[in-house]
Amino acid sequence: MARVPFIGRLFWREYIALAGSLILIFLEGLIRVITLGLPQPVIGFCYNRSKNLFNSLSSTQSNHSSSRQKSIVSSIAGSSDFVDLCGLFGYYAEEHVVQTGDGYLLGLHRLCWRKGEEDVRVNAGEGSVQKRAVYLHHGLLMNSEVWVCMTEQQRCLPFILVEKGYDVWLGNNRGNKYSKKSTRFSPSSNSFWDFSMDQFAFHDIPDSIDYVLATTSQPSLSYVGFSQGTAQAFATLSIHPTLNDKIDVFIALAPAMSPAGLRNGVVDSLVKASPEVLFLAFGRRSILSSATMWQSILYPPIFVRILDMSLSFLFNWSGRNITYSQKLAAYPHLYSFTSTKCVVHWFQIIRNKSFQMYDDDVQTPLGLGASDRYYKVAKFPTRNIKTPVVLIYGGSDSLVDIKVMLKELPRHTTAKEVPHYEHLDFLWGQEVESLVFPHVFESLTAYAGRDHMYSSTVLYGNRRQKRLVLGEDSEDDYSSPANDDMTELNAEANRNRARYDDARVTPSPKKRSPSSFIDQKSLLSSSSTEHNSASADGSSDLGQAGSKTDSVFGRNRKYTNKRNKSIIRATSNGSTKKVSEGGIALGAGKATTGIINSPSPPSRNMDRTLKRTS
Repeated sequence: MARVPFIGRLFWREYIALAGSLILIFLEGLIRVITLGLPQPVIGFCYNRSKNLFNSLSSTQSNHSSSRQKSIVSSIAGSSDFVDLCGLFGYYAEEHVVQTGDGYLLGLHRLCWRKGEEDVRVNAGEGSVQKRAVYLHHGLLMNSEVWVCMTEQQRCLPFILVEKGYDVWLGNNRGNKYSKKSTRFSPSSNSFWDFSMDQFAFHDIPDSIDYVLATTSQPSLSYVGFSQGTAQAFATLSIHPTLNDKIDVFIALAPAMSPAGLRNGVVDSLVKASPEVLFLAFGRRSILSSATMWQSILYPPIFVRILDMSLSFLFNWSGRNITYSQKLAAYPHLYSFTSTKCVVHWFQIIRNKSFQMYDDDVQTPLGLGASDRYYKVAKFPTRNIKTPVVLIYGGSDSLVDIKVMLKELPRHTTAKEVPHYEHLDFLWGQEVESLVFPHVFESLTAYAGRDHMYSSTVLYGNRRQKRLVLGEDSEDDYSSPANDDMTELNAEANRNRARYDDARVTPSPKKRSPSSFIDQKSLLSSSSTEHNSASADGSSDLGQAGSKTDSVFGRNRKYTNKRNKSIIRATSNGSTKKVSEGGIALGAGKATTGIINSPSPPSRNMDRTLKRTS
C-alpha cells in the first residue's frame, strides 16, 4: 500500500508512547544486567533485607495471620509444576503431549480419578468406567497451573469436577511452560514465536480436543474456558463447523472477545499503536520474559503488591475478592510465556473494536488506502457457532462489555452476571464455589452428553427465565430470541418430537429393501473394524439412561432415506443419528468418524422417511 513518506509511518501519539516504552525497557534491561552480574550472596542479602523491612512495616496481626497459613501457602507457591500442585491435595495427575498440525508439542494434564480411585480404569475401552470428559483452558500469559493453585480444595474447579465423576483435562497454549517445543523450530528462534491467536484457533484447540476424544473414546466433551481461553473457543468454533459436534456445551468464565481498552491513557495509546512500535519495544519472541527474574529476586509479599498495583494501573481491578493468602499462593503461578505477536493481536482487536484475525498489513492513520473501503481484515464468524454457549461474567470486570459481546454471538447464547466480581475472581475469588460453580454444574447437567443440534432450542426456551439468562427477569433482546420467536421455536421443536414419536411404528417388511436393512450387531462390528470407533451414550459413573441399553442402538427403530443413502434412527429422546456409506455418527454428543453427509433438518428428514415407508 502507498504511504505518506516519513510522517505516515507513525501517529504522533505513537512516537510519544514509543519513546516512553523504550526508556522503561532500557531501565529494566540495565537492572537485569546488574542483577545477573551480582554474586548470589549479594542477591540473598538484598532479598533478606527486603523481607525484614516488609515484616517490620507490616502489622503484628497480619504477621500472625500469615504464620497460621504459612505451610499451605508456601507449599503451593513453591510447587514446581502441575503434578506437584495436585499431589498436595491428594490427586494423581497424568501428563500428555499433543502434536499440532504445524509441529508444536502441547502439554495436556488429566485428572480422572477421585482420591483412592487410582487403580480404576477410566475411559480406557471395554470394561472401564465411562466418564464424561471436560476440557479446561487458561487465559493470556498463563498455563494450566492457574486452575489448581488454590488454598482450599472446595474452591478448586478441577478437583470438584473430578469428585463429581468427570474426566477432567486441562490444556496449554504453544509457547508456555508446558508447550515450549516444536518439531520444526527452536524456542531461541524468531520463527518459533511467530504465532498469534489465529494459530490457537486453527491448531491448538481443535488438535487438543481431538486428542482428548481419541484417548477417552468419548463422543463429545464440555469446554470450560477462562479469559483468552474463551476467545480461543469462540474463534475455533466459528471456523471449524464440525468441531461444534464435538463440544456439547461451551462455558465461558470471564469471557473475552473485544475489550474496550485499558484504563490508563498512556498505556492505552501504546496498545493502539502500530505493531512496528510494539515489536520494537518488546521484541519478536516471548513478551515480558523478565517477569520470572523479578519474581526470583523479590520477596513474595512485595511481588504481590507490585502485581496488585500493576493490575489496578492497567485495568482498574481492586483485587478485594481475592484473599491475601490466596495471592501469595497463586501469583507465583500467574505468569507463563507467550509470543509478543499474540499480545499485538489483542491490541489490534482493541484498536479496531472487532474480534478479527491477525492483521499482517496494518495501515497507519495517515497511510494512503487505509480506509475500510479498500482493505478489511477477516473477522471470526462467531454467529456461526452451533454449540450451546453459556457466559458467566463479572459485573466489575473492565474487560467485558456483555451487550457488545452478545451482539456478535448466536442468538441461543445465554449469560449470567456475578455482580461484584472482577476478572481474576473467577479463578481465585472468595465464594467462587457458591457464586460461580453452581452455574457451571447446572450447564453441564443441562447440556453435557446431549444432542445439542436438536435440543438446544427446547433447552434454551425452557430455561430462558431461569438462572442462566441475562438477568433474572431480563427481556434483553441480545441474550436470547424474543418471546414470540422462542415460542415459535418451541412449537416447532414439539412438532418435531411428535413426528419422532409417531415414526416409532415399525413399517411393513414388504416395503423395506433388504439391502437397506442393517442388523444392529453387524453395524456395530463394521463400524468398529473399519473406523475403530466404539462410543457409548452416557456414563455409567454418572447414572445416564443410555448405559442401560445393550448397545449404542438400544431398541430404537431404523428407517431408510434413499435420497441421501443413509439410515435415520428415531430415538425416544427426539434426536436423530445418521449412518452413511463413509462413516457413522453415534452418541448424544455427535461423535463422528469417516465422511458424514450433511444432515437435513430433523422434521424434513422424518417427513421424507414417513412418505417412503407408508
